[in-house]
Amino acid sequence: MEKTKKIINGQDNVVEEMLDGILAAHPQHLRQVEGSARSIIAVDGPRPGKVGLVIGGGSGHEPTFLGFVGRGLADGAAIGNVFASPPPDPILECAKAVSGGAGVLFMYGNYAGDVMNFDMAAEMAAMDDIDVRTVLTTDDIASAPRDERDKRRGVAGNFFVFKAAGAACDKILSFDECERVGRKANDHTYTMGVALSPCSLPQTLKPSFEIAPGEMEVGMGIHGEPGIAVGPLEPADAISDMILDRIFEEMAPARGDKVAVLVNSLGATSLMELYIMNRRVKQRLDERGISIHATWVGNYCTSLEMAGASITLMHLDGELQEMLDHPCDCAMFRVV
Repeated sequence: MEKTKKIINGQDNVVEEMLDGILAAHPQHLRQVEGSARSIIAVDGPRPGKVGLVIGGGSGHEPTFLGFVGRGLADGAAIGNVFASPPPDPILECAKAVSGGAGVLFMYGNYAGDVMNFDMAAEMAAMDDIDVRTVLTTDDIASAPRDERDKRRGVAGNFFVFKAAGAACDKILSFDECERVGRKANDHTYTMGVALSPCSLPQTLKPSFEIAPGEMEVGMGIHGEPGIAVGPLEPADAISDMILDRIFEEMAPARGDKVAVLVNSLGATSLMELYIMNRRVKQRLDERGISIHATWVGNYCTSLEMAGASITLMHLDGELQEMLDHPCDCAMFRVV
């Protein structure tokens, strides 16, 4: 099998060199915890009485997770190898660095390795008298049935869930309230996507899975986990309709309801294609009498150079809308 091409210096230092580049580009937002290179925290440090928010996971999904670290959103991110959970130590160092005495909230996608390592870090933090609570993101509606939502993966909907929880923390709400808002945001967020071609890990330079020419995989995960169906590549409107029909079935929106929209590239899909999909999303929402409060289109949760896209809807009420509108200033995302 022919090797893929990447602009890297070598296979062993891609994450460290990426972090060096990100820190060089965003010194006004990000810094490393001294002695823990994979622990990245906001320059705007902890404030007394503020719940700290630590997110994290594997590399390769940029701008998730590092792009969402900054004032008004996440206080820190623990970074793992490509598509691999960070070990407990950098998670713990993030927790210690962002703790303002009001507790620390861990938020990350529902993957076995992340759950294990973040739970270990939480136990270690307790020994340092840091109270930690966890909210898992489970927005991928294709990854498990509705009655097994706790088994679902966290994908691009992370963006909305982190944003809402980060706003609650920035408002100096209580630990209970910050956790509640995070869980509510997750419960109101629905994502589904399609993959058109695979990505390749820097360590292997080989496609991570196979999709035949002219086919797409429906519901594939952001690490190449199997989806729910493989079928012929459909036009953009048909793909968008299929995704939205599944989301509407779960979300059960009523005429007059309000949503936030995210049309996300998995890495290689162009803005042209995403905006064509977003055109159809607006048409379908308009037909149902559902108003769009805000729309984001672009790279928000990627899978290296995988071709494909996902659609996320967050079913808004007044509180969640307020949290999305709350100002934040991060390395790769800003609300003013």
